Amino acid sequence: MADPLWRDLLKYSNEGKYGEFVKRFAKSLSLAMNQVVVNHQFANSELTRNLSEDADYLGIIRRGEHVTVLYRQRCAKKPGEWLGRLVLGYEDGEVRIFAASIF
Repeated sequence: MADPLWRDLLKYSNEGKYGEFVKRFAKSLSLAMNQVVVNHQFANSELTRNLSEDADYLGIIRRGEHVTVLYRQRCAKKPGEWLGRLVLGYEDGEVRIFAASIF
């Protein structure tokens, strides 16, 4: 269930499509994000515009009503590996993204 959501985030981040990137976000996350800041990140971050589709699932932990899925993420233009984190839960009967980040 998490993998297609993660792949979509990678795709839309690489393409700089903010509207598509946030379409599965929980309402609370969407409200907390500043569209100007995120668009600036998409435009100026070599990492977030060049994420490799080559991501490895590392594991999952559960905390209350949410699960955190961890990925080993790579970048097409920067050497090394990053930790991808996707927090999922239910909102209005649908699986939604409550947090997504790369460290």
